[in-house]
Amino acid sequence: MIQFSINKTVFLQALNTTKRAISHKNAIPVLSTVKIEVTTEGIALTGSNGQISIENFISVQDENAGLLISSTGAILLEATFFINVVSSLPDVVVEFTEIEQKQVVLTSGKSEITLKGKEAEQYPRLQEVPTSNPLVLETKVLKEIINETAFAASTQESRPILTGVHFVLTDNTSLKTVATDSHRMSQRILTLEKSGDNFDVVIPSRSLREFTAVFSDEIETVEVFFSNNQLLFRSEHISFYTRLLEGTYPDTDRLIPTSFNTTVVFDTANLRYAMERARLLSNATQNGTVKLEITGGVVSAHVNSPEVGRVNEELEILSVTGEDLVISFNPTYLIEALKAIGNEQVKISFISPIRPFTLLPNAEQEDFVQLITPVRTN
Repeated sequence: MIQFSINKTVFLQALNTTKRAISHKNAIPVLSTVKIEVTTEGIALTGSNGQISIENFISVQDENAGLLISSTGAILLEATFFINVVSSLPDVVVEFTEIEQKQVVLTSGKSEITLKGKEAEQYPRLQEVPTSNPLVLETKVLKEIINETAFAASTQESRPILTGVHFVLTDNTSLKTVATDSHRMSQRILTLEKSGDNFDVVIPSRSLREFTAVFSDEIETVEVFFSNNQLLFRSEHISFYTRLLEGTYPDTDRLIPTSFNTTVVFDTANLRYAMERARLLSNATQNGTVKLEITGGVVSAHVNSPEVGRVNEELEILSVTGEDLVISFNPTYLIEALKAIGNEQVKISFISPIRPFTLLPNAEQEDFVQLITPVRTN
């Protein structure tokens, strides 16, 4: 029979982190619960939706938690309901006591609430991932890579492999991450400071976005472990499991052009704001595109919507070289690509109106490249 008391804020924070893995609409009812496992060392909170699982540990050593454990055990509680109840409690300290028939009494200040729980044995076991020889990454760097690539992954389930981000480690230190939805692509290459075993995996982009929400910047490094179809990100208190996508990722290297006919350098923020203005009208057009015109060293953007109106804007440029060109594209793709560029200047290079164009930060090392496919218009 479980019995402990804990600081409400710390408990709530850990519960909310764990809840990110819990789906309300799960076909397996037990996955809408949070598993609370109390040992003499501390409390492990587990949540899962079948795709990702999060285990969050609150240690008795953690002074902020003020955790006092009187007796140990495990129980399942309806996650959303339980978290809402804890959140509403009036006092700084929460007393958690299990009574007969899997019921739990929460006491805080003058408030006492009784909740029904379930047997912990009903909860599916998390798949074991071998935890020897970890790949150690800086959390900040990993989150940066995810923000630079995951947005370009597909949201269509028709080609499941494209809903993930392709992570490949070669020569033990060269990490390449790439995502594409077949209309655009984003690739980042990085040399790791610490070497690891080579791997080639596709991680669901949804899982990666959850990872960036769960692992705060205070967590300096994260250990990465692989098994056949699972991946584990682990820090001192959080274990984040995700399934890997099965299948062969397409060879994207061959898509990246090496020679161009026209190159323009823009201020990243200025171009993004211009595209956001253009998108307001392009959303009302049939094909939702913006036409970019490069003539005689002048670059302009045009949208013509018979229902709403027109945009004609001469764009501020830092330099332009090469041939004149007229090309149409989806402005949302360009806006999202510009958001991912962490540089004040962006270099956009074109081959022709019907070939994909590239975006690079206008910097020395070209380890981050994006591709956007134009839209053919009459």
